Order: sequence, then structure tokens, then C-alpha cells
Amino acid sequence: MEVILADYLGFCYGVKRAIKIARENASADGTACTLGPIIHNPQMVDRLRREGVGSVDRLEEMEKGTVIIRSHGVGPAVYDEAKARGLEVVDATCPHVKKAQLSAKELVDEGYSVVIIGEKEHPEVKSIFEWSSGKAQIIETEDEAEAVEPCGKLGIVCQTTFSGARFRQIVMRLLEKSRDIRILRTICTATDQRQAAAIDLASKVDLMLVIGGKNSANTTRLAQLCSEKCLTYHIETAAELQDEWFDKIKKIGITAGASTPDWIIKEVYKKCQNR
Repeated sequence: MEVILADYLGFCYGVKRAIKIARENASADGTACTLGPIIHNPQMVDRLRREGVGSVDRLEEMEKGTVIIRSHGVGPAVYDEAKARGLEVVDATCPHVKKAQLSAKELVDEGYSVVIIGEKEHPEVKSIFEWSSGKAQIIETEDEAEAVEPCGKLGIVCQTTFSGARFRQIVMRLLEKSRDIRILRTICTATDQRQAAAIDLASKVDLMLVIGGKNSANTTRLAQLCSEKCLTYHIETAAELQDEWFDKIKKIGITAGASTPDWIIKEVYKKCQNR
């Protein structure tokens, strides 16, 4: 049985940066916390907790210490609230997410009606929306694009981990909505690379294993893309592998989301090789 790793997989720059920042601000007394999980990988979040980086869902849960803004970012009001509470703020927002946030703000400031293409409930998309002063419209399907009202000036930004192909399809539906359109394709390079590499590998193997948090949007999207090419399983760890998956399988492909640690990828790879 041949086991092949995708050319691009695992931690992206923004995630590596966020983890590094979190570790640099770890505290043995429990006063360093991320606001929400710093990345969408439960195993990495648990490891950071053991290293002295906790996690809270609301600033009200912190009486003192350092709040670490997670890679998905937050709206401007969170910075103001943290400052008002006397908390030290360390910003681990992914630079690509920060670019999308500021792009939304810039478009609103210049008088554009802003559309954010992305998943409505994703924390990154929520943060971009908040940087638009709550004025943007969030859509994630072509049908929703059709429902957008025509306007004088239309600005478009995107969730950084959104599918490039779906982004193009949705934008095509928006082109007729205005004669003055600014399209800021804020999908990050790492997303494009991982999706292209996963699709390429999935077309050459009998089975794809996509590793990453079940709450990770970019990992879920990789699994969806791979499933269009071959049999695909989305797993978080090697413990989820099942013997019956590999009956009559000759080639296994492995990819992983941008928030998946190397040690988990290695465990899955090793277990597959030893079958």
C-alpha cells in the first residue's frame, strides 16, 4: 500500500505565527487566555492549555492578565472592551484576516455597499463584518448573490479560507449588480495551495484522508473537494482510522488543514505505512 502526502498541508504561516505568539505569552498562573480557541484544532488548543495558555469565551471571564486575540480576529469593539477592563491585549490575528478586515472597513469608508463572501457563522467572517461597522451583507451561495440588491458602488471581500472556485462562481452573479465594482480577493495563498494540491492528489489515489479539526472550515472544505474525486474520510487523529476503510485500497493520499499540527499528520502517516 502506497501512502502519499500532499505537496502542501498542515500549518500555514498565520497559524504558526498565532501559536508562536500564544506560547510567548503563556502564564503559569492562568492569566493568559485566548478569546475563543486560537485555532480550530482541539488537540493543539489542549496542548497550549497544558503549556499555560487558557481559553475564554467572553472577556467577562477575565479579571486580569493577557487576552490573546485568536487567528480568526475580532471586531474593533473587543479591543476597546479589553482596554476598558485593564487587560493586556496581544494580537495574534492572521495577517491575511487583518487584510480582509481592513479591506471591508476601507470599502465602507469609501461609500461602497459591501458584500462579504463566506460562512455566516464563522468567527473570521463575523470579525470582518464587525470591521464593516455592521454594514456589510454576508453571502455564501450563488442564490444569495442573485438576491443582492443592485447598487451604485459594490465592494466585495472574501473569507480567507473560502473555496477559490466558489468565490469565482458567486462573483460572476454579482457582476450585474453595479457598474462600479471593487473586488478584493482576500483568499490567502495557503488556502489556494492546499486546495489545489489536495484536488490533484485525490485524482491519483483510491482513498484520501483529510486531517484536521471537525470545527475547522478550511479542513472541512478540503474534505468536500477531495470527496468529489475519490473516497474521502475527514479525521482529527490517527485513533479514528478504521481497518475496513483500507480493504482493496492500493494508494492512500493524505492532506491536512491549515490548523493541523505536524505531530498529528505524522501519526496518521506512520499508522497508514504500517498497515
